[in-house]
Amino acid sequence: MLKRAFLISTLFISTQSALADNLDRAIEIVEEKCHLCHGTDGESSSAIYPRLAAQHEEYIAKQLADFQAGRRTGTMNEMAQDLTPDEMVALGKYFAAKPPLSHRVRDEEFAAVGQYLYMNGNKYSGVTACKTCHGDEGKGTQKLPRLAGQHKRYLADQLTEFHNRNRTNDNAVMHSIASKLTEMEIQALATYISGMK
Repeated sequence: MLKRAFLISTLFISTQSALADNLDRAIEIVEEKCHLCHGTDGESSSAIYPRLAAQHEEYIAKQLADFQAGRRTGTMNEMAQDLTPDEMVALGKYFAAKPPLSHRVRDEEFAAVGQYLYMNGNKYSGVTACKTCHGDEGKGTQKLPRLAGQHKRYLADQLTEFHNRNRTNDNAVMHSIASKLTEMEIQALATYISGMK
C-alpha cells in the first residue's frame, strides 16, 4: 500500500514538474514571438490579429499544427514552423488560462441585427444560427473557437475568408454558412460577437 502511494506521489510530482517546464517554455515563446502580435496576455496589439486570451487550448494547438503543416496559410506559417507538439499544447494552455476581454459596442441597434442572426440564423437565406456550434455565449468548444469578445475586424475578415473559400482549414462547414451571408450580415455579426463577454 505504501509502495503504491509512493509511486502515485512520484508520478504526480514528475507530472507537475513537466507541466511547469512546459509553462516556462510557453512563456519563453510568448516573450520571443507571440507578444508582438497577440500580446503577452493574448490581447492582440491590432484588430487584424486574433485575441487568444481564454481561447480553448486544444483549438489553439490544432491551429498551430495546421499552420505548421500548411493546412492553414498566413503569417503564422513561419512562426509555427519550429514548434514541437508539446510546445503547441503548452501555448494553448498558456493562452487558455488568460482572462478574456470584450469590446464596447457603439452601435447597439446594428449589434441587435447581429444578435438575431447569431441566435436564430436567417431562415430566408438558409444561414444557420451561430449558437448552434459556438454556444449561446460564444464560448465554443475544445474543437470550435471561442468567438466572444474577439476583435470585430478579425471576425469580419475570417467570415469573409470563409465566404470566399480563402480560409484553407476548417472550411467545409463554415463556407456553407458564410457563403450565404451578405456583407451587412457579416458586419452585424462581427459587431455583436465582439461585444459578447
